[in-house]
Amino acid sequence: MFPEKTQNPVFFFDKKQTMKKTFLLGAALLLCAPSFAQKAIVVPAAVKSTFTKSFPNAKAVKWSKENDAEFEAEFTNGSVKQAANFKTSGTLVVTETEIKKSALPAVITAVVNKEFTGYKIEDIEKVEKPGKPRYYEMKVEKGEQSYLIEISPEGKILKKEKEGKEEKDSD
Repeated sequence: MFPEKTQNPVFFFDKKQTMKKTFLLGAALLLCAPSFAQKAIVVPAAVKSTFTKSFPNAKAVKWSKENDAEFEAEFTNGSVKQAANFKTSGTLVVTETEIKKSALPAVITAVVNKEFTGYKIEDIEKVEKPGKPRYYEMKVEKGEQSYLIEISPEGKILKKEKEGKEEKDSD
């Protein structure tokens, strides 16, 4: 029943059963593989055209579908990382540019340090929407607490979100 010490245990099992199980496992993996593959994103020509005109020096562009009505391009523009969203018609919706803490206007740094004493500033972006005032968006963290905040260039807190809850400034 059990192999003798001199027998090779690899050959103890039924080769026919082992091959059958291996074949079935392989077939199952091949059938499941397409579900793990990312679907190719078809970016409308109008979106590509507006993107190319707006960001002629963009490199390493990665497209994704933000929602049913928008596409997002993440890319580098020189040494700067940016993201831009476009409506399916090609209209530019928003541009987000990553910036370093040292590049934040002093008034914004002062407001954050005053309103969020002891918090660490992370993920800073300059946000620009056509026809609307520019603002800065960042995450501030202190231990388990974190906020996503939006601040005007003048230092006015426009919005702050904590754990999925939104608080807008009522001024």
